[in-house]
Amino acid sequence: MQGGRSHILSKITALICVVLGVVLTGGGGWLAILGGSGFYVVCGLALVVTGALLWKERREALWLYAAIAAGTLFWSVAEAGFDFWALAPRGDVVLPLGLWLLLPFVSGALRPASIWNRIPLLAVILVAIGVYGYALTQDPQDTAGVLPRAQVAHNDAQLPGDAAAVPAQDWPSYGRTQAGDRYSPLSQITTENVNKLQVAWTFRTHDLRGPDDPGEMTDEATPIKVGNTLYLCSPHQLVFALDAATGKQIWRFDPKLVVNPSFQHLTCRGVSYAATPALTPTDGEQASADIAASCAERIFLPTNDGRLIALDARTGLVCPAFGNNGVVDLTDGMPMRILGFYEPTSPPIVTDKVVIISGAVTDNYSTHEPSGVTRAYDLYSGKLVWAFDPGNPDPNQLPSATHLYTPNSPNSWIVSAYDAKLNLIYIPTGVATPDIWGGKRTDVQERYASGILALDASTGHKVWFYQTVHHDLWDMDVPAQPSLIDFRQADGTVVPALYAPAKTGNIFVLDRRNGQLLVPAPEQAVPQGAAEGDHVSPTQPFSQLTFRPKNKLTDGDMWGATMLDQLVCRIMFKKLRYEGPFTPPSVQGTLVFPGNLGMFEWGGLAVDPVRQVAFANPIAIPFVSRLVPRQTDNQVVPPTVHDPAAAGGENGLQPQYGTPFGVELNPFLSPLGIPCKQPGWGYVAGVDLKTNTITWQHRNGTTRDSSPLPFGFKVGIPSLGGPIITAGGVAFLTSTADYYIRAYDVTTGKVMWEDRLPAGGQSTPMTYESNGRQYVVTVDGGHGSFGTKAGDYIVAYALPQTTH
Repeated sequence: MQGGRSHILSKITALICVVLGVVLTGGGGWLAILGGSGFYVVCGLALVVTGALLWKERREALWLYAAIAAGTLFWSVAEAGFDFWALAPRGDVVLPLGLWLLLPFVSGALRPASIWNRIPLLAVILVAIGVYGYALTQDPQDTAGVLPRAQVAHNDAQLPGDAAAVPAQDWPSYGRTQAGDRYSPLSQITTENVNKLQVAWTFRTHDLRGPDDPGEMTDEATPIKVGNTLYLCSPHQLVFALDAATGKQIWRFDPKLVVNPSFQHLTCRGVSYAATPALTPTDGEQASADIAASCAERIFLPTNDGRLIALDARTGLVCPAFGNNGVVDLTDGMPMRILGFYEPTSPPIVTDKVVIISGAVTDNYSTHEPSGVTRAYDLYSGKLVWAFDPGNPDPNQLPSATHLYTPNSPNSWIVSAYDAKLNLIYIPTGVATPDIWGGKRTDVQERYASGILALDASTGHKVWFYQTVHHDLWDMDVPAQPSLIDFRQADGTVVPALYAPAKTGNIFVLDRRNGQLLVPAPEQAVPQGAAEGDHVSPTQPFSQLTFRPKNKLTDGDMWGATMLDQLVCRIMFKKLRYEGPFTPPSVQGTLVFPGNLGMFEWGGLAVDPVRQVAFANPIAIPFVSRLVPRQTDNQVVPPTVHDPAAAGGENGLQPQYGTPFGVELNPFLSPLGIPCKQPGWGYVAGVDLKTNTITWQHRNGTTRDSSPLPFGFKVGIPSLGGPIITAGGVAFLTSTADYYIRAYDVTTGKVMWEDRLPAGGQSTPMTYESNGRQYVVTVDGGHGSFGTKAGDYIVAYALPQTTH
């Protein structure tokens, strides 16, 4: 009976080897023709021979398979080193099959029969176990280091950002100050006690997805805190005022957002606060009466249907003297006013006189879309004070009966930064849409695209501009609020710096007075050969402070759950056009790495101005950009009545009306839906700002919520959102595709504490003090295209009352 079963299993195993061998030989041959690794052909042919020997029940099958296993192990280490997650798919078919062959009831039918037949294969398997076990203890992608602990001379009153010093217990702006540092001077929570954090209160907004909402509904809000009140917005732009100590609702405002599935986004990253000073008589009787009666403290809410609303921070009622009964219509003066094509998704900047707002436009729909104009409105009356329209030869021209803002001016969709002392606003700019083909862009449209634009906050006049990408064909806009920091040199002079993290992985460091580089970013030659009718800039700036990959990807960097889908990813990779960063979009299909999502997204950096260090969470996911030639029966101009299905999200086929090409944009994924590039895909990192060097970097996040297996493997996963940093030496970050909030030792990057979140935390947390207790608050509502669990949670953490 035993012998009969052994004969049957031997035959079945022989068929498996032959089938596997044929697949590897065929796929490997294709890969070899494309110029990739020839290993799969050799392995596949050897497996076919092994299968034939097994069918004939020859002991040489075990010897040959031992050679296959040894060759696979040697090749794997030679290609991937001792990175366990890179090794895993190379051996996860061959080595388990080898273990199967070692079993007596499988190989017992082989002749001549001898226990020594199994020794070579057993030896290889034991060595493989040792190699993989050793690899589990290593991480070649990890950089260990220690950030400086020493503090520098520091004066809160002289910090860039707000006109007055910010109370230590508050978080009154999106980045705490308008300098975008995301730093709190609170130190009640430290590296020694952070592991004692517990949920202090939870609030639910009850703002969930509706039937008319787009797929890209996201909860990216960072609350602000002033006095004893927390203010925040939800995806449908509901505004909530909560008691900071208890999370109890004080008031709620519903702007009655008008939305439909054609919106490319449905999100609100936050609101802005302004305490309006007493007015002089020259400011106008109506405004004076308004201030006297209400609205001495204001909340400014941008809405995705194109409005800016002013609310009384104490009551949640609209400020009637602002605009038209509390509302400014941001579509006024726009060259096209289709609902959803202009979406302010980020909180505005406020000075002591004006509120300054920019907005997102629908990407890749057409060459005739709303303007990316930035506008300043009077803080009290809502009257338009100035405009900066980047696509207009005269960018400060105001709209009139004969003039509208310029279609497709480069826009700014994320929060700007502000230096009250210099009275300069720093605007991260994007590119004139469509993003992926620029043959029809004018020199004027490109003049202020994809860079940092510094304007006088009182007049809107340009002070300087620095371009981070020339003739951007990859959607490599500046995606995050810049961080402003002052460096005190040995002679006592202060250098006012600006740090701008870019999607390319570069961090551009500029003197914020004049836009001059403080860290070199030399121009380097980049791949040429644009699509028909377009061109490519011959060079691009490459900052010497950067997270961009040191080397170009190869087919050896491709990944999979098994060696089979890894082989498919290798073939897919070799079929794409890829010559390194800034490879032009193509009809063939171009691998874009860093991808369209960027190495940095809207979360930006967290900067400690006292220790002069930064905390970052870069990501590494390639995308594929494939231009689709427009056929004669395709429309060149958009429909006069908007097709709701044509806009929607930012992935998939985009029409790019007005150009010769549509474009298909997608993450570079395997047939199983996992990234084709081997992990890590997400990291945390510490930057020494005095030397502008990356001191430490570690993989961040696990597969717990993105894998079909109920395990949390720490491979390093993508994140959408940003970190904060505190004087207690602790940084906090949610944002990963697994549902956790984590606390890190800023000095080393070590995870000190984590807690499970009720939904996806694709937001930036914040911290404040109330009644002598420090709280850390996170918004957990999930993210549409990121695929995380939706929710409506606001969760506050604090130390137990007895431990502080």
